[in-house]
Amino acid sequence: MNPSMDNITDPRQNQLLAALPAAEWERLEGQLEAVDLALGQVVCESCAEPSHVTFPTTAVVSLICMTRDGGTAEVAVVGSDGVVGVPLLMGGDATANRAVVQNAGLGYRLRAQVLKDEVRRGGPVLAMLLRYTQSMVTQMTQTALCNRYHSVDQQVCRRLLMGLDQSSCDELVMTHELVATLLGVRRESVTTAALKLQQAGVIRYWRGHIAVLDRRRLEQRACECYAAARPACYHPLTTALAA
Repeated sequence: MNPSMDNITDPRQNQLLAALPAAEWERLEGQLEAVDLALGQVVCESCAEPSHVTFPTTAVVSLICMTRDGGTAEVAVVGSDGVVGVPLLMGGDATANRAVVQNAGLGYRLRAQVLKDEVRRGGPVLAMLLRYTQSMVTQMTQTALCNRYHSVDQQVCRRLLMGLDQSSCDELVMTHELVATLLGVRRESVTTAALKLQQAGVIRYWRGHIAVLDRRRLEQRACECYAAARPACYHPLTTALAA
């Protein structure tokens, strides 16, 4: 679905596209297609080979791993800092995780074959995607560690901070049910953790919204996983390409 002209954003609100040198940008600019990304929309199914890769600008996409019996857990988050479809660009035939829109917004899609051709050229596009892939591996590794060793209270704090990093304000559209699904834990555990944060004056929640009132204290309550993964996921790509 194409967004209305009033809502279209600049493709270079996506950090990867913004980091492209002039020659590469000129080759790709005319082939980018603006798209609406609706809450809950499946951008790519696991074990499927999508025809396009997606660069979010204002939307946020969760990469979710699923079990055979329907259990889920988020392994990474892709916002304006990245692209959905990295495995295809690294030589894979399909994506391993389901990509689901967590925050509705806009993005740009590009035919996968076009970007594959750019990767085969080598140079700046390949360097950019390899660096981004490294950051995604770091994020996934830290998430796995966090899920194994840290409390639900700490995990909730980490996930709220990750949401803030992809938001333009201090308010998140996120239910307890959604947080539980992303973390792969019981909803009751998330509700208990959120209540503690609200009673401490760190957050306020109502009807599927969570407002962060004190980010500093939220960071103090989170485990070290947030700080460890954040530099890798929000790296200065422009500097990397210029090096």
